[in-house]
Amino acid sequence: MAGEGRLSDRMRSRGLRAAGLAIILLSAGAVLLPAGKRISSDMIGALLVAAGLIEAVAGSLRRDVRPFAMAAGGVTALAGLIFLVNRETHFFPVVAVVIAWLLIRSIILAAATFEIRGSVRTWTALSAGMDLLLAILLIAGLSITTIVVSIFGPTPWLIASFAWFVAASFIVNGLLLLEVASCERESTDD
Repeated sequence: MAGEGRLSDRMRSRGLRAAGLAIILLSAGAVLLPAGKRISSDMIGALLVAAGLIEAVAGSLRRDVRPFAMAAGGVTALAGLIFLVNRETHFFPVVAVVIAWLLIRSIILAAATFEIRGSVRTWTALSAGMDLLLAILLIAGLSITTIVVSIFGPTPWLIASFAWFVAASFIVNGLLLLEVASCERESTDD
C-alpha cells in the first residue's frame, strides 16, 4: 500500500516537472513571435490557452493550494480564449486583456502564498510579483503608447512587445512548477 502512495507521489512530481518544462518551452515560443512582422491575436491566444491548460492540469496535481493553482491556469486559458474569439488586433483591447490577465493572476498567486511555506512560497511570491510588475509596466507605458498609437497606429514593435511580457510570466511560472516538482520529489525520498 505504501508503495502505491510513493508511486503516486513520484508520478505527481514527474507531471509537475513536465508541466514546468512545457511552459518554459512555450515561453521560448512567445519570445520567437516578434521575429515575424505581425503577431496575430490567434498566436498569442493559442500560447495562453496552451499554458493555461498545462497550468490547470499541473495545479490539479498539487497537494497544497490546488484551487489557487488551477484558478491561475483557468485565468490564463480564459485570456487566451478572449484572444481567439476576438480576432481584432486593435491595440487597446489587446493591452486591456493582457493587463487584466496579469493582475488577476498576480492576485490569485499572492493569495496562494499565505497557504504554503518554504521555497514554493518564495517561488509563488516571485511569480505573483512578476505578473504584478509586468501589469504595472503595461499600465505605466499605456499613456506613452496612447500617443504613439494615436499618431502612428499600432506599430508592429509595440504589439510584438506583448510577446516578451507573456514570455517573462511563463518563465517564472515554469520555474515555480519545477520547484514544486522538486519538493514533491524530495517528499518521496523521505
